[in-house]
Amino acid sequence: MKNGPEPAAYEERVGSQLRNLYASYGYAPFKVCKFEPYDFYSANKSFITGDHILTFTDINGKLMALKPDVTLSIVKNYTSGQKKVYYHENVYRESRNAGEFGEIPQAGIECIGTVDKVQQAEVLSMATQSLAIISDHWILNIASMKLISALVSATGAGTEKVKALLSCLKEKNRHEIRKLTATEDRPVSLAWETLASFYGPFERIAELRDISFNSGMLEACDEMDSLAEGFSEKELSHIRIDFSIISDEAYYNGLVFKGYVEGVHTAVLSGGRYDNLAGHLGKRAQAVGFAVYLDMLNSLSARNPAGSPDVLILYGEDVPLNRVREEAGRLRREGRRVLCLPKGTPADGAYSETVEL
Repeated sequence: MKNGPEPAAYEERVGSQLRNLYASYGYAPFKVCKFEPYDFYSANKSFITGDHILTFTDINGKLMALKPDVTLSIVKNYTSGQKKVYYHENVYRESRNAGEFGEIPQAGIECIGTVDKVQQAEVLSMATQSLAIISDHWILNIASMKLISALVSATGAGTEKVKALLSCLKEKNRHEIRKLTATEDRPVSLAWETLASFYGPFERIAELRDISFNSGMLEACDEMDSLAEGFSEKELSHIRIDFSIISDEAYYNGLVFKGYVEGVHTAVLSGGRYDNLAGHLGKRAQAVGFAVYLDMLNSLSARNPAGSPDVLILYGEDVPLNRVREEAGRLRREGRRVLCLPKGTPADGAYSETVEL
């Protein structure tokens, strides 16, 4: 018999908490069909993770594809106004094991329409709270594709050299960047070298200003600096600036971010500002959002059993029933999972809090 918690149950519990979080911000649930015409995904393949799409022929002979991406479908269905939605869906694409397709559970949000600093800060706040739901030990790394684009424009380089520079940036390979920019003006080469090794809190944005030499780079610094206003000191302690997380310029045009939790070797959350994608699909709108990769939480499920309570209440023989029920009810209304046991009863598991009555 298999022992231990079921990963799917843990994923569902986390997914439920995430849905509640997103709904509390006024975001509406969004359901998408499991499949779309293959032509839609084929025309937008550059925006899809992976090289292959799982297809089938429907009863009318039309080639269809199992959904490899949620954001594309949401943007496709956007018409006008302000659209704020959340989802908890499975996508079908190549798994991390080469040569295999997988059904990958995701949760996330999309804000399409107008994206000002309030909307952007709100999305980032939901990202930090999403990570906090998953683990007490989390980090959100952020960067700016706007700053990178402004630096690329100032660099006298062709497509191949730019690709090499961006690859070195992702690898934090400052030595190779120094060689690639040896013939550039010193402000350009210094900016590339600095970004290749840059990692630190918001307080270090001043260092980014020091290497910024055009209006685009300075505007990007202003935008990142303004984000700090929306976070508490505790939240800021979990946030870092890191340009190794930059993504596809064809997709993202502003802020990008990735979230990490202790015990998982890769990002469990990824998102950013993607006006470019919206424009590519013919939508005159700004857009920002993120996805949480629930399949990455399997390694955490053993530490966070699906039925494991948050709070243990231990009560004595003389404690009135109503007293126990009132305390347990109060905690449950806060969204806590509560286990009530008489004092002296052995209790397995790790609890964030123990209350004695």
